[in-house]
Amino acid sequence: MNDENEPKKKMLLPLFIMGCFFVIIDAFALLIKNLFQPTFEDTSNPVNILYIFVIIIVMTIVILIIAKYWKKQVIQILILFAIGYTAFFIFVPLFSLLFTDLLSIVLGIAGAVILVVALYSYPEWYVIDLCGVIVGAGAIAIFGVSLSIFLVIILLLVLAVYDAISVYKTKHMIDLADAVMDLKLPVLLVVPKIRKYSLIKETKSLKEKLKEDEERDAFFMGLGDIVMPGILVVATYHTIPDGLPVALSVLAGTLIGFLLLMSFVIKGKPQAGLPLLCSGAILGYVISSYVFYGTLAGLGL
Repeated sequence: MNDENEPKKKMLLPLFIMGCFFVIIDAFALLIKNLFQPTFEDTSNPVNILYIFVIIIVMTIVILIIAKYWKKQVIQILILFAIGYTAFFIFVPLFSLLFTDLLSIVLGIAGAVILVVALYSYPEWYVIDLCGVIVGAGAIAIFGVSLSIFLVIILLLVLAVYDAISVYKTKHMIDLADAVMDLKLPVLLVVPKIRKYSLIKETKSLKEKLKEDEERDAFFMGLGDIVMPGILVVATYHTIPDGLPVALSVLAGTLIGFLLLMSFVIKGKPQAGLPLLCSGAILGYVISSYVFYGTLAGLGL
């Protein structure tokens, strides 16, 4: 009996660390949210989420087509450019807290270039995770102040359904994860199960390991699985006066969804993360809103 439970015990620390990513990235996003201006003039316009969803679909299709018919290195160039571009807009307002506007721009460019060079030249798991924390927190902060709570909830529901279909039905999300894992790109967070794990030395693709029913030496989670429910954390804190209790409840709900998700992940099969994570986040908002305010606070309906 003890021998059977030993592998599960070894998973507890990696699972705990993966859960900590939610807390670290969301906390970072809350700290920096006031540095960003809303991306959309009208944060309650439904066209906003349609715009976001179209971009997600188009980018997914483009990456899958390139991965199948062209060189995967093109994907690497596209994503690294997107990461550098995003990092620049995150670094500049951070540096502006200490330096002049011109120097902040220079340092922002330098920081983005260093990040991209590090990812390209040495894409080890901890470099990818560091990049994920920076870009993830920035994305959460930007979209959290750019969308109303109602639109965020609609976005999470739509993406949860899309995630489930793409993992269990069409399975194209597995193809997408396989493509970016092969290129060691920071759209996934990586937590090793073994001390000497190296992502750079990983030779087998995700699909190969699944086909051979081989246990993976690390846990992988899409950065979007943290970013999407995190947007609701920032949106509630940003929109609701004294909204920290609700924001923390959204995070708590997300973590409960994460625990349920991990109960399936430890069985070794890919799982759609957003259905459970987004459901937990939304329930955290609904329950805490009624507990603290007696209504759906900040919903604007």
